Amino acid sequence: MNRNLFITLLITFNIAIDQISKVIVRSTMVKGGKGQINVIKDYFQLIWVENKGAFLGMGSDMNPTLRLIFLLILPTIVLGYVIYYIIKTKELDRLSLVAFCCIVGGGVANVFDRIVFGQVTDFFFIDLGGVFRTGIFNVADLSVTMGMVMLLFSGFAQRNKGKILHQSK
Repeated sequence: MNRNLFITLLITFNIAIDQISKVIVRSTMVKGGKGQINVIKDYFQLIWVENKGAFLGMGSDMNPTLRLIFLLILPTIVLGYVIYYIIKTKELDRLSLVAFCCIVGGGVANVFDRIVFGQVTDFFFIDLGGVFRTGIFNVADLSVTMGMVMLLFSGFAQRNKGKILHQSK
């Protein structure tokens, strides 16, 4: 498959699954936790909230100008640069390429929400009994997080591969 087509399809897929999930949530749930759905007891719940801030609501109390700069303009510039980087950098390994596409797809999906709705729809909540508890998040956040984990893994794999190659000389 053509590399640029692969990039486009993967970014589009990440945006699409996020936006489809948000349309389903907005059309079937009650906002604000009144209609929360226990998927797996209290461990995994669907709770619809609208987030005016960034990750876990950070920045929701910023003045509108700062919110515009830090939650729309700056992310759009960074996402544009990452798209440019992954298209131009042909020597990226497959895992890093997929990781960057997930990050861009998730980022674009949340920026889209901020532009169209003025806020981001969040609905996943995980609580494993105090050991691990998340804020309320969405599929785009999951894409970005998985992309970051894949990038870290790829970086460690590349570094270890370099050490192994260096030691064998």
